[in-house]
Amino acid sequence: MSREQISAIAHADHPIKSPLADDSVTRLLAHGLPRGDERVLDLGCGTAEWLLRALKARPHLHAEGVDTSEVSLTQAREAATDLGVGGRLTLHHQKAADLTPTHPFDLVISVGATHAFGGLLPTLAAAREHLAPGGRVLIGESFWDRTPSPTAVEMFGDLADLATTVDHVVADGWTPVHGHVSTRAELDTYEWACWGSLASWALDHPTDPAAAQALETANAQRSQWLHGYRDSFGFLCLVLRRTSELS
Repeated sequence: MSREQISAIAHADHPIKSPLADDSVTRLLAHGLPRGDERVLDLGCGTAEWLLRALKARPHLHAEGVDTSEVSLTQAREAATDLGVGGRLTLHHQKAADLTPTHPFDLVISVGATHAFGGLLPTLAAAREHLAPGGRVLIGESFWDRTPSPTAVEMFGDLADLATTVDHVVADGWTPVHGHVSTRAELDTYEWACWGSLASWALDHPTDPAAAQALETANAQRSQWLHGYRDSFGFLCLVLRRTSELS
């Protein structure tokens, strides 16, 4: 079973691939899309869940997404058709970092995908290339809420704490106009949903050749979470505007 297949099963009950409740997603989109007729780009869109929710709630919105997974993009196209928003969604099958700016966007989204650009600030630099004057960026990034264990650092790298993460963003020329720190309930719900969905699939398909691998992965990931990073991992979403708009 490929990593892509595992991810698809794990997120069956939590299509937003980040530790965010549905109402948190709705609020973040509301702050990122104050008019409702914006043009939106998601860098690393996956199944385009952020874009689909924005399009469904805003009939004058137009959106584009880019991702390397054709499987995810196919799922996104099918979902867009089912929702009746396919005519307002354009999807690009390529690396997000390689997307050539063609026209400006009022909102650029990158939640949980900063690894595709090499980190938080490189992701913001990429978003800036696509951003219209007065536009906004909705970005999601991990941070250390408490001192991490060596195992947690090995898994996620040398993250900053919350205050330092925001300081880095501000020093890079951005002003937060809204933010959300995932709650303990959101963080726990996400982990239980992912590894519970994967384990359930394995138990529901005992004769599938991939069942044993899926169950082993679910058990290992759940253990890594509980023993390795549950007490230290945090997740932050920011809606940003360029500070230079003042000049």
